[in-house]
Order: sequence, then structure tokens, then C-alpha cells
Amino acid sequence: MIVLGTLCCLGVLSLFNNALSFGSHTTRPLDILADLKKEDAAPPEESITASAKKTATVAPLPVDYATYPGIIEYGDQNSGMRSFMHALKALRAGQRKKVRIAYFGDSMIEGDLITQDLRDSLQAFFGGDGVGFVPATSVVSGFRTSIRHSFSPNWMDYHFKNVPPKGTELGISGHVFLPAAQSWIRYEPAKKHPFEEVSLLYGSGGGEVMINNKSLRLDGKNNLNEKSFISDSSVNSLTLKFNTTTLFYGACFESQKGVFLDNYSFRGISGIELGKLSKNMWTQMQSVRPYDLIVLHYGANVLFLPENTKFDWYERPMVKVVDSLRRLFPQTSFLIVGTADKAYKKKGKYVTAPGVKALMKIQHNFAESRGMAYWNLYSAMGGEGAMTRWVEGDTTYANKDYTHFNFRGASKVGGLLYKAIMDEYKQEQL
Repeated sequence: MIVLGTLCCLGVLSLFNNALSFGSHTTRPLDILADLKKEDAAPPEESITASAKKTATVAPLPVDYATYPGIIEYGDQNSGMRSFMHALKALRAGQRKKVRIAYFGDSMIEGDLITQDLRDSLQAFFGGDGVGFVPATSVVSGFRTSIRHSFSPNWMDYHFKNVPPKGTELGISGHVFLPAAQSWIRYEPAKKHPFEEVSLLYGSGGGEVMINNKSLRLDGKNNLNEKSFISDSSVNSLTLKFNTTTLFYGACFESQKGVFLDNYSFRGISGIELGKLSKNMWTQMQSVRPYDLIVLHYGANVLFLPENTKFDWYERPMVKVVDSLRRLFPQTSFLIVGTADKAYKKKGKYVTAPGVKALMKIQHNFAESRGMAYWNLYSAMGGEGAMTRWVEGDTTYANKDYTHFNFRGASKVGGLLYKAIMDEYKQEQL
């Protein structure tokens, strides 16, 4: 009787406007019969005002990181892709001259693989010309096609995998180079037009370098210094000769406007080696060559045991690297590129290694927890069994090690990443 009496009272109240006002606050009216009433017809489209259309928002659909082939944004206005997108927008509008990307990776990107095609596509749309950073020497200079690069054999290369002398600071490429008497480097553009703007990156101490038989003084007291000059338009190559013991990092090639991407590949590393670089080197590099986007693309060397699915040894130090970079570059966008598919032979067939999905989850998790953007390369290339199809298909996109892309496959991956970036850029324009 109490329940029935209460329902009757509430039903009667629902027939009247029973909202109450207390000062500036008004309660919502009680209407327990709302679900039984016929809804009013929706107003015609013409009656919706322009201002209502402008302020209407649609909640984005959730995506599954394991299957979504596009970029997933976990950052705020700075840490994810948004700051980079704003930089591209400003470049496109003529409000700034340069936008730079630092792309870190292992042998998957050495020889400018993947990054060459990504750079070319970005420059075709946003403008710019030049391959960016090129080290003094390189073990892959013979097959890099985006620039012709040769050097004398008497350079000393200190890097992540040997022991640099005390006081010798590695650059963010993981290398620093010491010239001997008459050491030389020759850079030649792969395209027909010559270099436009050249920047030399070197250590403290000063000295002179001959550039096409013209002397140039290298000054600077920092561990990383930059000397820039405009190249003569009639010169089709640059030859640098050293008669000094100044530590040298490399040269950068750019036009005076546009998008520029620096390839920082290092064969055989997992990414945790970036933690060996000093805070001083990172900050000085950002002061002479500021980056709007930092890409971290690792994984091939984490999957050396294909059936292993426990990566604590990798996750903890890599999170420290990511945290350190986020603190050093709070205004820079970050993109984590998840591992590519890797296949191994099991019962006579090549199948996706169990470690791939486990590693992919870890990479996604620290991107999400650290407020970065994440791109699932595994999904973008086709998901389960993709590497086997890329190796054994009618068109071959990967090598017989079932790990590394060939030139055709690297070009395809560069195109996939370019599409993912441009999808984000177009979304920002809406």
C-alpha cells in the first residue's frame, strides 16, 4: 500500500510543472511517466541555427590499439601530436620557416629507409628540400640513396658500443667522430639541385676545416656547436678536409624553409641506449637544432628470442628514457612507433612470433601512460602473419630474415606513416 500510494502521488506530480527554484538554481522536474509519453518530433534541419551547428561536438569513437592502423593520440596540447600539427599548420600558413623531426630507430631505418619516403612526402606537401642530418661516417653509406656520402678511412668513431675517452661526449646519433691528419668527408646531393643551407655540428676547442679548398673557422666552447653557411648554387658537392682534432658529429642539409627529418639510426640497439646520452647534449642539440616531433621506432632487437613474451628488462629502462625526454622537451611532440611484425619458423611454417604482441602492448602502455602518440606498425602492415605475406607474396616487401623490410617495403611503410600523419593533420583542420 505504501509503494502504490507513493507511485500514485509521483504520477500526479508528473502531470504538473514541479520544478523548484532556490535563488539562481532550479531543480529538474520530476516525471516518472517520461518513458510512456510520445516524444516530440525532431525539429527540421533548417531550424538548427548556425551557432548550434558550430558548437556541436561528437565524441570520438574508442579504438583498439592492437588493431587500429592510425595514430592514437594520448597527449595534451604539447606532448602528443597536437603541438607538431600546430607547427605544420603555422608552416603552411607562412607563420614559421622550419619544422623539424628527429626520427630515432635501429637497423629498420638505417640507410634512410622509411624516413626517406616519409621526408619526401612531407616536403612535397609542406615544402622543403634536404636530407637533414648526416654523420661524418656511416657503415651504410654505400646503400643510402638519398645522398652520396664518402669519407677517408682514418676517422675514429666512438659510439654506444665502444668506450669513448673521458670527456668525449656522444651526440644524439650515438656517435662522435675524431679526425686524423688529412681526414676528409665528401657529401653529394642525390638530386640534381645542389645543397642550399649547410650546418656543421662539432665539439669544443675550435679549429679550421677546408670546405672545397676554402677555410672555415670552427668556433665554440660548448660540447656541441653549430656553424651554418649558404652553399654556392654552382657547387654540386662538398668536400670537408680536417687538420684539427676537433670532435665532429656530422653535417645537416636543408633549404631555408620547409619540413626536415633527421634520421638517427643505430644498428643493433633497443632504444634504451639513448639513456647513455647526457642531459647537456640533448639540451644543446635542441638549442641549435630544435625539434617539433621526436619519433621513437624500436623493437627488432628486443625480439631476438621470438617466443619470449616477458620484457621487463626492456620496459623499465625504456620508460626512464621516455620520462627523461618528456622532462627535457615539454613543448615537443612524441610519437611511439610500435614494433613491426616478425615471423619465425614453427612446424615448417613462418608465423608471427608470440613476442610481437607482448612487446606491442608494452610500447602502447608507456605511450598511453606518458601522454604520447602511438602508431601501430604491426596493424598498419596487416596484423597477424603480415611479415610472412610481405616476404612470400607475389610482390616482395621484406627480406628472408622475416624481420627487415627491403627498399620496396620500407617505401611502403614510409607511405603508411605519412598517411597516418596526414589523417591527423586533416582532422586538426576541421
